[in-house]
Formats: sequence, structure tokens, C-alpha cells
Amino acid sequence: MIDFGFDKIALIGAVALIVIGPEKLPKVARTVGHLFGKAQRYVADVKAEVNRSIELDELKKMKTQFEDAARNVESTIQQEVSAASSSFESSWKDATGGLGSAGLAGDGSPYEPLAPPPPSYRHPKKNWRLKRGATPQWYKRRHGVKTHTQSGAARVARFRPPGTRP
Repeated sequence: MIDFGFDKIALIGAVALIVIGPEKLPKVARTVGHLFGKAQRYVADVKAEVNRSIELDELKKMKTQFEDAARNVESTIQQEVSAASSSFESSWKDATGGLGSAGLAGDGSPYEPLAPPPPSYRHPKKNWRLKRGATPQWYKRRHGVKTHTQSGAARVARFRPPGTRP
């Protein structure tokens, strides 16, 4: 950028004072300052846009490299899995080759049918008098929440003052 020293700025100011005049000089200086500020902001915006485009290009390159690496890993894994499955199939055929038809089930498949699944879990019937919620029992005990129902007679017997038994 242009190097302005104090002497050059003073010379420009003196020439401007003579050419423009003392009445219009503050207004012109303010206008020049606004224009200079706009120019600086425009240059800063252009620099930021160029930097963003460079970063975007770098990110696109990284994305393509990452996708290529992922494809290579995927193809390698598929090749290894297919090789392992083919070797397993060949060793399985070698191991079951001597069985003949003795190991076949009634429908001709070499596998035996599975046992029936165990019966599904049935929750016991809910006691509708008790409130069933997500609050844990230890929390209810700590804070004195009732967890059991009591008949009216049992409640009266529980809270009857001592020595007044009928």
C-alpha cells in the first residue's frame, strides 16, 4: 500500500485547503472519510469471500477423499466377507459330506426343526387399589407415600389409642 508520512499528509491538507477552501473542506473531508471507509469494507468483504471459497474448495476435496476412502474400506470388507463365507461353505460341505441322507430331516433339509418358543410372559393382574406409577419404591418409602391399601377396620385398629381395645 502507499506509504504516507506526516509530511505528505500535511502537504495534501495544505493543497486541499487552498483548492477547496476553508468553508467546504470539513464537508469534503467527511465525504472522503465515508468513501474511504466504504472502500475498506468492500475490500474486507472481497477478502472474506475469497477465503470462504478457498475453504469450500478444500472441504470439497476432503469430502471426496473421505468418500473414496470409505468406498475402499467397504469394498475391502465385502471381499473379506465373501472370501470368509466361501471358505466356511466349503469347510461346511467337507464336514457334512459324509453324513449322507442319514442327517436329513423329514422334509429333506439338513437341519432339525427348532423347539417351540417358550410361552410369553404374562404380568399378574393389577391390584386396582394400588397406584402403579413410575416412581420407585425406595422414593415412596423415603417420602411416606402409601404403597399398600388397608381396609377401614384395619385403619381404625391401627390408629386406635392404646388401651382402648374393645
